[in-house]
Amino acid sequence: MTERMATPWGEHELARFPEDPRERLRAWDASDTYLLQHLAELAERGQPLDGTVVVVGDRWGALVTALHTLRPVQITDSFLAREATRANLARGGVDAESVRLLTTQDPPPDRIDVLLIRVPKSLALLEDQLLRLAPGVHEGTVVVGTGMVKEIHTSTLRLFERILGPTRTSLAEKKARLIFCEPDPALTRPKNPWPHTYTLPDGVGPVSGHTVVNHAGVFCAERLDIGTRFFLQHLPYGPGAGRVVDLGCGNGVVGTAMALADPEAEVLFVDESYPAVASAEATYRANSEGAVGKAEFRVGDGLTGVPPASIDLVLTNPPFHSHQAMTDATAWRMFTGARRALRPGGELWVVGNRHLGYHVKLRRLFGNSQVVASDAKFVVLKAVRK
Repeated sequence: MTERMATPWGEHELARFPEDPRERLRAWDASDTYLLQHLAELAERGQPLDGTVVVVGDRWGALVTALHTLRPVQITDSFLAREATRANLARGGVDAESVRLLTTQDPPPDRIDVLLIRVPKSLALLEDQLLRLAPGVHEGTVVVGTGMVKEIHTSTLRLFERILGPTRTSLAEKKARLIFCEPDPALTRPKNPWPHTYTLPDGVGPVSGHTVVNHAGVFCAERLDIGTRFFLQHLPYGPGAGRVVDLGCGNGVVGTAMALADPEAEVLFVDESYPAVASAEATYRANSEGAVGKAEFRVGDGLTGVPPASIDLVLTNPPFHSHQAMTDATAWRMFTGARRALRPGGELWVVGNRHLGYHVKLRRLFGNSQVVASDAKFVVLKAVRK
C-alpha cells in the first residue's frame, strides 16, 4: 500500500517491500515523523545537519527518503528494508546512488556527525550496532534515537548510556518517543559479545552436540527455540535429499542438519536478514567437516530468483510478525515461492504454531497437506508439488 508521508522536507510516496494489496500497513509510523520534526526544529535553531549522516534501522526507508538531500548512509539488517528504500527513493525521482546503502555486516563510516537510530525490536542488535558505530562517534555528534513508547525500555536507555554517553528521553507524542544521547569519547566501552556461539543439546537429530553461531538480532540467539527443536526431531533425514532449501534460515541449524545427514545434499540457505545469512554460513562452516562446496548462502526475498521446478525439498519455519504487526503475508509468499520452485514430486515441510492454520493455505496452494507430527503447541506439515 502506497501512502503519502508529509514531512518538513516535503511529501513522499512510500510503501513497504514487496507491496502486498492484501495488507494495509504503512511504511512509516509516528516515531519516524516525530524524529523528522525534531530534526527540522534543530535546523531552525541553527544546529547544522551536515557531515556524515548515518541512519540505522530505517525499517522501510522513510527516514532516508525524507532526508535524501543530506546524502545519508543507511545501515540495515534487512534486505526488504533496503529494497523498500530503493523503491521509495525511485518514487520521488531520487537516484539510489545518492545515498549509501550498507548492511549491519558492513564496516560503518569512520566518522559520524549525525547518528539517527530507529530502535530495533532486538536489544542484542542495538548493542551490536552501537558498539560498531561508537568508534566513529565524536563529542559533537548529534545522536537521536526514535521508537514507539512500547519499544523503548529502561534496558534500551542503559545501552545508550553504557556505550555512547549520557542519555535522556523526550515526552511521548502520538505514542512515540525520542532518545537524546550526548557522546562521551572518554567512555570505556565493553567488548562486543557478538556473534554468540553455543552447543546444541542432545535429541535434535544429526546436529545434536554441534555448534551454532548467532549474530546479533537473529531469532533465539542464546538457545535453540522449541519450534525448531520440534522440527529437527521430525525432518526427512537420509540419503538422496537432493537440492534442499532452508527457507528463512535464521542461524542455519535446519539446513546444517540436512547437510550432516546427507553429505551429498546441496543446501541453499535463504533469509531476508543479513545477520541471519551470516549466522547460517558460520554455523554451516563450523559443522560441515569440509563439505563446503555443497552449500549456497543467499540474502533475498524468499525464493525469488530460484529457477522454477529446480528444488527437491523446502524446509521452513515462517515468521508471523512483521515488526509489531501480526500478518500471514510472509508465510503466504514463502509457500507460493516454494510451490513455484519445487519440481513435481518435491516437498515443502513446514513447522508452525497449531493455531496458525497453515494446513488450510497449503491445501489451497498444493491441493494436499499431511500432518507429519504434532504436539500441544506445534505441528509439522508436508505438502507435495503435483
